[in-house]
Amino acid sequence: MSVVIRLARAGTKKRPVYHVVVADSRFPRDGRFIERLGYFNPLMPKDNEARLKVDMEKMKAWLAKGAQPSDRVARFLDAAGVRKREARNNPEKAVPRKERKAQAEAAAKA
Repeated sequence: MSVVIRLARAGTKKRPVYHVVVADSRFPRDGRFIERLGYFNPLMPKDNEARLKVDMEKMKAWLAKGAQPSDRVARFLDAAGVRKREARNNPEKAVPRKERKAQAEAAAKA
């Protein structure tokens, strides 16, 4: 069983609010969860303290138990200084599609 710390969407249409939850990875995004750790409101300004509210003690306890944070939650943890997030590297994404396709065809011919 893989336990993840992720966001579950709540709120109304066009007005999202996300709950930071601990859930089994097999459960749906908005489905059953083990524990709610806090919330995230993306509509608030970035400098507002009420934009993200998380119980860091519970978060650290779940990380110590082996729970894996999602990418967005990992960004929150990195900003809070709790856990360092490794930089992602995808050099293919920076190349326009036509050039990637031409490179793939050239590689196939060679």
